[in-house]
Amino acid sequence: MDTQNNDDLLGQLKIDRSQREAVRTRRVLWPALAVLGLLAALAGGGYLLLGRAAAVSVETARALAPAGQSTAVLQASGYVTAERDATVSAQIQGMLTHVYFQEGQYVRRGQILARLDDSTQLAVLAQARAQLAAAQAQLVQYRAQLALARLDLARDQALIGQHLVSQQAFDTARTQVASLAAQVLTQRRNVAVARAGVQSAQVQEGYTVVRAPFSGVVVDKPAQMGETISPFFGGGGFTQTGIATIVDMNSLEVDVDVDEAYIDRVHAGQRAVAVLDAYPNWRIPAHVIAIVPTANKSKATVRVRVALDRKSPRILPQMGVRVSFLQPARAAAAASVPAGMVWVPASSVVHRGAHALVFLVKDGRVRSRTVTLGPVRSGLRAVGGIAAGSAVVRSPPADLAAGDRVSVKKG
Repeated sequence: MDTQNNDDLLGQLKIDRSQREAVRTRRVLWPALAVLGLLAALAGGGYLLLGRAAAVSVETARALAPAGQSTAVLQASGYVTAERDATVSAQIQGMLTHVYFQEGQYVRRGQILARLDDSTQLAVLAQARAQLAAAQAQLVQYRAQLALARLDLARDQALIGQHLVSQQAFDTARTQVASLAAQVLTQRRNVAVARAGVQSAQVQEGYTVVRAPFSGVVVDKPAQMGETISPFFGGGGFTQTGIATIVDMNSLEVDVDVDEAYIDRVHAGQRAVAVLDAYPNWRIPAHVIAIVPTANKSKATVRVRVALDRKSPRILPQMGVRVSFLQPARAAAAASVPAGMVWVPASSVVHRGAHALVFLVKDGRVRSRTVTLGPVRSGLRAVGGIAAGSAVVRSPPADLAAGDRVSVKKG
């Protein structure tokens, strides 16, 4: 009896295999269903986040010019040019015998750049000096003869009263003095001519030495030693007309072409900002030198000269440059905006309840920021409460919320 009861009890403790499988199925199924439910709950939000990430575009907030500063009203493109540049050549034709410079070298005003063959000029100079010496010697001779003739005339004048000298002899002596005096005067002029000849020969000899007309950097070296140089273009292809091209780097400026329809926005003395194509993040302060008083009829543009207020070795001739012409600080639009605000797209400002918000993007996530509102101008809204340079979401979706992760599409 006891044995039967024990067997019954053991049978009650056994678990049916089918029941065990059902339990195991429930243990696996319920967590899986929970995960699927969570994914289903997040599916809508996740889908919106992905869609929002693909649609969100960002624009950098631009600092507004406070009182006393300016804002850009016009942009134009141009090139860096030099107000002082020159292609240096010899003033006479001759063969280069020495060249004392290289491209890229800085030269000072008056520095010798090259020498031409001066054998002909030296010969002419020696001849001129000999002619001057001969003329001076002839002048000395005439002066001596004139002095002797004057003594003879004075002696005859003392004897003629005593009737010791005839009147004819006295008249001859007087004529001799006058003739020699005229010869002395003529010879003086001959000496002056000979001296001028020497000076001319010296100038010609000096032309064989080529000097820098001003201080600057040599940017081109078209001629080489042994070539024939001429100040005039011969057209034969064997004669160079230049020895070096020198640029005064302190005279660099910018030439831009402004559409004639907008030239009324530019005036002499106007402040500007220049940005070189080679250094897009470098803003160079500048100002307008002058508006060239003529238009290009083929391009419908007017040339404007712009001075760079900051010099640097990085600025080179013929570099491309963009110039932003600034509106004077007295403009009412700039003066009416409180200091400390920045410009953002008007579409980036949204209203949530009683607050005006903008959404900022940092590290791939959205942050909301309450802002104070300023005036609207040309599709821009002036706001306070954010820093210039902040990444602002343009036209944010209605369901965008702080903390959402987005991908940035700048534009």
